[in-house]
Amino acid sequence: MFRQNFSRGPLKILATWLIFFTILKASYAIKEPDVEGEALLDLLTALNDSNNQIDWDSHLVSPCFSWPHVTCRNGHVISLPLASFGFSGTLSHSITKLKYLVSLELQNNSLSGSLPDYISNLTSLQYLNLADNKFSGSIPAKWGQLSSLKHLDLSSNDLIGSIPMQLFSLPMFNFSDTHLHCGSGFDQPCVSKSENPDSTHKSKMAKIVRYASCGAFALLCLGAIFTYRHHQMHKGKSDIFVDVSGEDESKISLGQLRRFSWRELQLATKNFSESNVIGQGGFGKVYKGVLSDNTKVAVKRLSDYHNPGGEAAFEREVQLISVAVHRNLLKLIGFCATSTERILVYPFMENLSVAYRLRDLKPGEKGLDWPTRKRVAFGTAHGLEYLHEQCNPKIIHRDLKAANILLDDEFEAVLGDFGLAKLVDARMTHVTTQVRGTMGHIAPEYLSTGKSTEKTDVFGYGITLLELVTGQRAIDLSRLEEEEDVLLIDHVKKLLSENRLEDIVDRNLESYDGKEVERILQVALLCTQGFPEERPSMSEVVKMLQGVGLADRWADWKQHEEARNQELSLMTHQFVWIDESTLDQEAIQLSRAR
Repeated sequence: MFRQNFSRGPLKILATWLIFFTILKASYAIKEPDVEGEALLDLLTALNDSNNQIDWDSHLVSPCFSWPHVTCRNGHVISLPLASFGFSGTLSHSITKLKYLVSLELQNNSLSGSLPDYISNLTSLQYLNLADNKFSGSIPAKWGQLSSLKHLDLSSNDLIGSIPMQLFSLPMFNFSDTHLHCGSGFDQPCVSKSENPDSTHKSKMAKIVRYASCGAFALLCLGAIFTYRHHQMHKGKSDIFVDVSGEDESKISLGQLRRFSWRELQLATKNFSESNVIGQGGFGKVYKGVLSDNTKVAVKRLSDYHNPGGEAAFEREVQLISVAVHRNLLKLIGFCATSTERILVYPFMENLSVAYRLRDLKPGEKGLDWPTRKRVAFGTAHGLEYLHEQCNPKIIHRDLKAANILLDDEFEAVLGDFGLAKLVDARMTHVTTQVRGTMGHIAPEYLSTGKSTEKTDVFGYGITLLELVTGQRAIDLSRLEEEEDVLLIDHVKKLLSENRLEDIVDRNLESYDGKEVERILQVALLCTQGFPEERPSMSEVVKMLQGVGLADRWADWKQHEEARNQELSLMTHQFVWIDESTLDQEAIQLSRAR
């Protein structure tokens, strides 16, 4: 049986096993990915995501590889922003396996049952929000052992009993709209003085109104003193993270960036209505908005800014805009930074993303014809060339894929989502560590070593070209049913070797130029070579897209590819010979035994 299967497709089987062991090796290099991944899947099952809003793919190596609503640091899950998803279950004990969890946000769902005492095992937990659910019973006494906890919100739940005294020492807590023993007639209040004003309930608002007349003047004085001292302390440093609360002050600009007030963005997005959500990722949601001057914008609200990952993403995108200005790069209009929010504001892209136009169209919507796809390939290449070779310091995007290429009104490619990008100082090594990105788009050396360079982006660009030509995803498990390769790159290589160009091209393309398609495919395969030093630079890619220097490099690639296939074939035949020899020896021994 073994020999028979091997003879059917020895190269394919061996290559499949090599890929499997490569990915398996890489997965062990990323610190116990299965433990946290399985814990998250158990947690999601217990939460009961009946609306199927959370898409966590168990086939990916690690939850840190682009799972939505999961934020990681150093290969570990640190934040789960899961508010307002309609969950109707409860909390699973598996959450205790997330030993590095810093923030858990499950407010505004319909979770029920008692508050589990095993939450006390999350020793790194700093932010816990379970408000507006249906939890019942009392607060476990063990929760008083959460030594790292800084923010706790249990408001609007059916809770009863007393509150562990240690929880009243937290910087921020909220036990209002419950039946817990606090408030009037007790020694401790239901809401801390430093509680987030955006989550305040009616009782707190009434208290604020009562004291507003006598406290307003004092607050103004304190604010003036604080602003003056803050300005003196940070003189000479960037002051872009200053809250702007007034309508008039929101017109202030810092260079080309505009500071928006929280109120202005609330109005623009209809109070961040779920109906205005146009995208979401690991750091939060993106809303469609309309400013007071009728300008359409995309508002990216970071849901976990208080964690290092979210705050770093915010600072990174603001920092990048100061050095990266190009027609094929998404422009940052402005930002809003308050004590409770981090928000980025971009131009709204009417035609959404390339991935949407390739695979997620609604009935009646326009897809991408071949001239548009070719223009996207060129535009993306020009944007990457600028990031790699014209920016100072240069920038590595680290998450290049069709979903991160937006389309403006004229279907021009605009490279966006710099949340994972990395500035590279030319005086230092051009290598960054810590694996970021999306499976199927990650270069093999980056996946196995955690080191990324400009050539990591080149690999991602090559995969994106394959997406443009085929319309398919980089990884598609459904191809297993047809006994095809799961990885898009292997699938295309096989069809190309069999001269089946018509089976490679997206079936939604009514017409295309065969020679241009072949050129794009050749560039894609040159960009996705296994060794980074063999891949072209983006300036070379731009030239090859125009046909300059492509013929020679393609001839070299074919020669090397044939040599590697011969080596694989030799290894396969040797393996089969050893197997047959072993079987023959066993047959002789069995014959003698008789």
